[in-house]
Amino acid sequence: MVRERIPPFDPKTFLNKVGNGKTQLVFREKRVIFSQGDACDAVFYIQKGKVKLTVVSSKGKEAVLAILETGDFVGESCLAGSPMRMATASAITECRMVRIEKQAMMRLLHEQPKFSELFMAHLLSRNMRIEEDLVDQLFNSSEKRLARVLLLLAHFGKEGKTEPVVPKISQETLAGIIGTTRSRVSFFMNKFRKLGFIEYNGGLNVHSSLLNVILLD
Repeated sequence: MVRERIPPFDPKTFLNKVGNGKTQLVFREKRVIFSQGDACDAVFYIQKGKVKLTVVSSKGKEAVLAILETGDFVGESCLAGSPMRMATASAITECRMVRIEKQAMMRLLHEQPKFSELFMAHLLSRNMRIEEDLVDQLFNSSEKRLARVLLLLAHFGKEGKTEPVVPKISQETLAGIIGTTRSRVSFFMNKFRKLGFIEYNGGLNVHSSLLNVILLD
């Protein structure tokens, strides 16, 4: 008797299917996925699109924590026992996402090593980015911080990814990411354009020469 061969577990294929505590959702541009203070009961996987994470202080000041994209997880703090969302997640572009209930996510991490590896790689990457962002805020000027954010959004230096056209992100959002005012962002964007580091041509095109802003003192 020949036994049917069971295909190996593929975490990305698994995430693209519904069922087993997973629901596929679509969020239009600018729609809120979850809000600061909501119950923390699920993790979201971004199948397609970009998501902005923001937090608002008790005095009403908003800061942008991160821009997440296809292949990222968001809302993973529920796995650490956090009862409420500490930030608001909203769609920058139209997003297709998978909502994974907390218990289903915990079960997957225990039962599927390949899924655990994928999720761990995401956490390590996010942790490295947070450390880099902190160093950037402490030691670099707002001009250099803006240049770095634009290069990151264009996937500069990221193996296997080329995206010289930055998706539509407002100057207010860019200001929130780097911790400055919209007027300063506008000033630096005009400066970058005049120097030929960026151009507007059906979108924002970022050239590798923008790296000069970061490298030069």
